[in-house]
Amino acid sequence: MISLFGKGISTMPANKPKDWLKANPDIDWVIVAVCDLNGVLRGKRVPRNQVRKALKGGVRMPLSACAVDIWGRDIAESELVFESGDADGICAPTERGIVLRNWKQDPSALLQVTMAHEDGTPVQVDARQALATVVSRFAEAGLTLVVATELEFYLTKSKGGTVVPSDGNGNTSPSDNVLSVSELDSLTPFLDDVYAACEALDIPADAAISEAGAGQVEINILHTDDAMKAADDALQFKNIVKDVADKHGLTATFMAKPFGDQPGNGFHVHFSLLDSAGKNVFDDGTEEGSQMLRHAVGGILSAMQESTLIFAPHLNSFRRIRPGSHAPTGAGWGYENRTCAVRIPGGPNEARRIEHRVAGADTNPYLVLAAIFGAAFYGITQKTEPSAPIEGNAYDASLPSLPLGWNSAIARFQSGEILPTIFSPMLLRLFAQTKQQELGHFLSEVTELEYQTYLETV
Repeated sequence: MISLFGKGISTMPANKPKDWLKANPDIDWVIVAVCDLNGVLRGKRVPRNQVRKALKGGVRMPLSACAVDIWGRDIAESELVFESGDADGICAPTERGIVLRNWKQDPSALLQVTMAHEDGTPVQVDARQALATVVSRFAEAGLTLVVATELEFYLTKSKGGTVVPSDGNGNTSPSDNVLSVSELDSLTPFLDDVYAACEALDIPADAAISEAGAGQVEINILHTDDAMKAADDALQFKNIVKDVADKHGLTATFMAKPFGDQPGNGFHVHFSLLDSAGKNVFDDGTEEGSQMLRHAVGGILSAMQESTLIFAPHLNSFRRIRPGSHAPTGAGWGYENRTCAVRIPGGPNEARRIEHRVAGADTNPYLVLAAIFGAAFYGITQKTEPSAPIEGNAYDASLPSLPLGWNSAIARFQSGEILPTIFSPMLLRLFAQTKQQELGHFLSEVTELEYQTYLETV
């Protein structure tokens, strides 16, 4: 890796300006974008003659772009806006460099960047930099994270002004159809395009299944020993799926709970740890796993309540976290138990790993991975012991309850004691302010259901 700015951020984009320009004579512009706290790409379009500048870190954007609300509005209390003069930061290209988005309806190019200050130091309110900080702690301890992810989404279409689940042919999906081969067959053209796009971006997309909801799909992304790439892949995958769906006349949604009577969309994270010799430190030759695995689980469970806002960041997120919904509501763990928030999958001992099942698919992958891995590191270093593993239905167990509402999740996030050891104070402040501003906007809107229920009855 080479440093673009002398210190701090070290990245080496995959493209060299001269080679890229020569290989892509028909591309007239590139989108340069950073991932904000909500997991949304925000940036600017630069003309072809600025590609050299962009790949050398010469493009600048306001630091405040890292922390805006879901509608793209500045956070009213943000210290990055008026208090600091809304200063610019430097846009450092990420390792993937410029990617061609040939799968879109109108092919284009994208350069994802991460933010740096003038002196080259990372901007800690940049979610990608927050994850990089956590990953570096493991590296300094001689440990390497091995990460795999699973993302669920729905294919939908509009019917009579109402959004309904759809199959790959644009037909309404009438019912739940878990592991349906016929539904996968109908998705073949869509899935072929998704897999082709993933291959072009070196995203190791693996098995696809028809999930429990009508029109719901899950695609796994294979494990990698590069945690930053795992997060980049998850973000790019979500955008690929939405772009390809649009090309097929559909809408793909990663909303946590797009349909009240259907299962929610989850973002499940699997991870293990390798020592300097390449040995999985979660494996001690038994099915139970090592003491380090237990300590990692203990840290994750200890931080779970205060981290819930990261795993469920939106109003809609809390429609998914309900008892019996296949989304955890309590901080518990178990072996081969999918009703638990943390599951230890079976299989060969050398593949012993932790699966985190709380986050919705509507989350920011960088913040989710940083929260999980940061809590695991806390547990390992503090030698935190977890509670006893749950056998049977975790919904019936007496467990510390996760916040089940947006307001309570914000309050628990702000009073957290472990999160300040993981994230910068500025990121914690701005994320809480972002969620408070979004909550305030929703509370100011009166819904049609409220009028139908209360207008003439109270």
